[in-house]
Amino acid sequence: MSQVKVTLPDGSSRGYEQGTTVKDVAFDIGSRLGRASIAGKVNGETVDVSYQIEEDVDLELITLGSDEGLEVYRHTAAHVLAQAVKRLYKDVKLAIGPTIDDGFYYDFDLEERLSEEDFDKIEKEMKKIINEKNEIERKVVSKEEAIKVMKELGEDYKVELIEDLDDETVTLYTQAEFTDLCRGPHLPSTGKLKNNAFKLLSVAGAYWRGDENNKMLQRIYGTAFYKKDELEEYLERLEEAKQRDHNKLGRQLEYFTTAPAIGQGLPLIMHKGAKVIQTLQRFVEDEEERRGYELTKTPYMAKSDLYKISGHWDHYREDMFVLGEEEKDDDLLALRPMTCPYQFMIYNSKQRSYRDLPVRYAETSTLFRNEASGEMHGLIRVRQFTLADGHIICTPEQLEEEFRGVVDLINYMMDTLGIKDDIWYRFSKWDPNNKGKYIDNPKAWESTQEQMRNILDKLEIDYIEAEGEAAFYGPKLDVQFKNVHGKEDTVITVQIDFALADKFDMTYIDKDNEKKRPLIIHRSSIGCYERTLAMLIEKYAGALPTWLAPVQVQVIPISDNHIDYAYQVKDQLIKEGVRVEVDDRQEKVGYKIREAQVQQVPYMLIVGDNEAEDKTVSVRHRREGDRGAVKVEQFKEDVVEEIKNKE
Repeated sequence: MSQVKVTLPDGSSRGYEQGTTVKDVAFDIGSRLGRASIAGKVNGETVDVSYQIEEDVDLELITLGSDEGLEVYRHTAAHVLAQAVKRLYKDVKLAIGPTIDDGFYYDFDLEERLSEEDFDKIEKEMKKIINEKNEIERKVVSKEEAIKVMKELGEDYKVELIEDLDDETVTLYTQAEFTDLCRGPHLPSTGKLKNNAFKLLSVAGAYWRGDENNKMLQRIYGTAFYKKDELEEYLERLEEAKQRDHNKLGRQLEYFTTAPAIGQGLPLIMHKGAKVIQTLQRFVEDEEERRGYELTKTPYMAKSDLYKISGHWDHYREDMFVLGEEEKDDDLLALRPMTCPYQFMIYNSKQRSYRDLPVRYAETSTLFRNEASGEMHGLIRVRQFTLADGHIICTPEQLEEEFRGVVDLINYMMDTLGIKDDIWYRFSKWDPNNKGKYIDNPKAWESTQEQMRNILDKLEIDYIEAEGEAAFYGPKLDVQFKNVHGKEDTVITVQIDFALADKFDMTYIDKDNEKKRPLIIHRSSIGCYERTLAMLIEKYAGALPTWLAPVQVQVIPISDNHIDYAYQVKDQLIKEGVRVEVDDRQEKVGYKIREAQVQQVPYMLIVGDNEAEDKTVSVRHRREGDRGAVKVEQFKEDVVEEIKNKE
């Protein structure tokens, strides 16, 4: 039999007979390693330990207990979940069940509505399957055979998936009576899972293939770890995350609410939330003006003609709210999903010279995007939102310096908000294999992407690259963050646009008196205000910095005799721009203090006979507790300075 050479990560090589499995190699290197190996990387591709080596390869073993092995471990747990549900619910049909950052999920088509009350029953069946120590067998079959198997099992969703595959062969995994379509890899046996180190977490709705036109399925989320104490530690972190969840905390603190009669993705921003957004908006607009931006105010809607010029009608219409029926209405209107086409019309209102450039437009704009119902969440993903939107129109020579200025503004904003360490950058590129999603100009795409990459490298920005995440008219620098549940979202984008100046016939007169096309930078300085508010609530667990807090000071009179003095203190502070409330309810002082702390008010000022006589206040901080009595004038100076410096 022919020999193959297997090269290990340390550079050493060994010869084996053709057809040797990854598991055989693992045991040959060491029996302990063989028992611990659950998968391998052959020439960089992750495979099962049963994979047969037919040619010379580079091999890296993946062992039980490793970070890479955890994905294989959790993938197997997802299959055990599916097997358990199949045993318990005879009419269920399987969809998909991948791993995710902190665990796994599986989608089911099932008439009976599942809830977390069903988890004990499902987990009990999963433990039974683990204890059975069923061998997990991998089989490579033709598409035709796989379709036949899945039709016999009544798995319509699996049949659809197989039919859409380009491969001539597919892999099926079987454990006892359960067979599933999967690329793998998986553990050799269900017995490799720990029956006390997994947990089902939640159930939610999910459209088949993420398309809201398809059937709504039931998605069960779960997680699995190597050890019980790792699971318990994770569940503790998860519980803490729930307490920080803006969708829960923001409602408790009365920042926002929702109403079914208004609709999904349309939050009602209450007084406190509106005050925070107003504070942020004033801060942003003042800073943008200081940096040379011109403020604009444009309509909320426009005729479809505008979006046809920009290309949004062809590339973005399904995400827009269109008013009227296209077949009947010549003057069809659409709510704006972004501000750029409007500001370009302002630019085109007169002829520009190179001396006029760069032109920097900024606008606090209300935008509308038809997000899928399954995607919406609290304030993070909504259908109407407010954006610190802006566009810079410049010459090619000015592009790098203007881009640098945008990044500097973003960093300043994130640093001031105290969240700079919680974000990272993503360089979002086009996907040349999906040209229908983008303006079809490969040469311009490659040139602009290389230009952006050079600028990012010069700025020494640490970024990751993501194909297929660009805007339809140009590459982006995305500022990314994760919510408390680990879901990643974009908070700010910066785009270099090579196409829309041509579409809108935007020009400037250069030094040689010739017309030239400008370049455009689409940017936001702080992103969507609603999403930023959500991020701040979760970052600070509701205890926003004093300069952002909707109520910065609560004055608490000890009795009715001190209410007049409490309002005198309030008046003095309000004159300095401090946001103050007086709690003059007929309640005990201790109760009022606890209420103020629950509402995350930074400062409580308790006033009684001594304070009224000495013109002082007894200061209590929400975190530090009592600070003692100080003159009203002194407290006023201190809190005004703290707010001014945005500490």
